[in-house]
Formats: sequence, structure tokens, C-alpha cells
Amino acid sequence: MTCWVDAGSGGADNIDQVAAVARSAPQIGRALVNIARTGVTPAGELHDINSANVALAQGAILRNRDVVVGVKARLSNNVAGANDLEALRRAQEAAAPFNLPVMIHVGQNYSPLRAILALLKRGDIVTHMYAPGANGILDDKGVLIPDVMAARRRGVLFDFGNGVADHFDWDTVEKATRQDLWPDTFSTDWNVMSKTSGVVDLPNVMSKFILFGMPLSQIMACATVNAARVFPSFDDRGTLNVGAPADLAIMELREGSFEVLDNYKATRTGRQRLFPVGTVLAGKNVPRA
Repeated sequence: MTCWVDAGSGGADNIDQVAAVARSAPQIGRALVNIARTGVTPAGELHDINSANVALAQGAILRNRDVVVGVKARLSNNVAGANDLEALRRAQEAAAPFNLPVMIHVGQNYSPLRAILALLKRGDIVTHMYAPGANGILDDKGVLIPDVMAARRRGVLFDFGNGVADHFDWDTVEKATRQDLWPDTFSTDWNVMSKTSGVVDLPNVMSKFILFGMPLSQIMACATVNAARVFPSFDDRGTLNVGAPADLAIMELREGSFEVLDNYKATRTGRQRLFPVGTVLAGKNVPRA
């Protein structure tokens, strides 16, 4: 499917501009509102906890109910510091009246991951699931902390979230997948640096998991039907069922030697890679740029 979700670029102060872009897009675009009223800031939007204003976030949702499908909280230490748990509580408070999920960005967080996961409900999303370093999914012996699988059993979703810095390394992915922690969904965490920093595009991100033995059918599900089920806006997408909208990203699996990067410029070489070869939107072929 060709749908997209902006994962918290805008908060209450600027979500209206994000929503306007989504409404004007040729395909379905949706957005998460950042619990920080400023949206994402280079210095870290949650170092001042007053930025996490529940009333303003709820107002932003009310103004944009057609576009906003959840609330985002970036909880890394360089974004929130010791405010991470309080920011998450406020994100949950903002989302609750609308029965919306909360997506959290984790990695090198101040608080232990078990304390963060304890605040998540069914349908909430953890992105950058394989982030290395302190307070992540693995203990100091490389063993998956039990709270991760406990959260998954109660319906918390785990998203890969490639990103460009500090979000995953090959060692963490390898250790976690050997302990059966696979993504529910894939995302690029796209920004202006993504094209040249190892993300490249979503098919490239998906291809990285061929290296670890993830079945191709499961890889495709993470980018289609699984992703579509996360938000009701996409209920009729991500499927080839008869009667479903003809909204398709067509890929080709090619054989060869393909070098891929983690966030620390470590390389691995795969023998298969997915390439985009066509798009169908609203039942019509989209000309390639």
C-alpha cells in the first residue's frame, strides 16, 4: 500500500500544517500529534516538561480528527531526560478520550524500559525497538528482558524504525531475533538525511531482515497488512482481497550482492534485495519520476 503516517513531527503548535499536507496528498496521509506542543526540536522537545501540555494536545486532535490517528512521545535521554515517564503519562492522558494509540520512540532512555513498557496499553507502539545501549530490550548479558514479550502478549506492537542515528545495530538485531523478537511493522523514520544514510527507502529497510532469516511473507506482512491494522484509517488497505482499493506498491526481489548499513555505519552484505518497480494508486498506474 502507498499510505503514510507522519510520526510526531508536529505538536499542538504546528500540527495544523502537517494535517494540511496530509489532506492534500494524493494517497492517504495521517499523522501522530507530538505530546510536546513544539513537535520535534533538535535540542529535544521534552527537556521542559511544560511543553507536554495535555489540553493543547487534545485541542489539536479535535481540530484534526480526520488526520490525527495517535499521540507520539520521543523518550530518548537526549529528548526527554528524566521526564520520560511523565511525558508518556501525559501522552496517554491526551489520547484516552479519543481511544487513540500512543507511539513511543525509545533508545538510550533515562528510565528502565520495563518502567516505560508498564505504561503502555493494547495497540500502543514501540518504535526503534532494537535500539542498543542502556535501558534497552537486552540486559547486560544480551538476554531479552521478559517485560518485552510480556508487553507483546498484552497487545503492544513493536516497530523497527530504521532511522539514521542510534536506533539499531546489527548485534542487537541478531541477538533479539535469535530470541524470537521480530518486528510487527517496518518504518523508515524518514527525514532529509535518509536517502544517503542507510535507510534509502522502505524496500531497502525490509530487505535487511532477509539477512536474519525472516520469511519473505512475514516481511511483506510487516509493510502491508500488519501496518494497515495499526490504525483504523487503513482498515481496507494492505490487502489484495476482492473489492479492496487498488492501492499497491509493486516490488521485485533481485538476486545479487547488496551492502546494507546499520546506524553505526557497520555493513552487512545480503544476496537478495527488494526494489520498487511500480505503483498503483486509486486503480491507476503512477508514472515513475
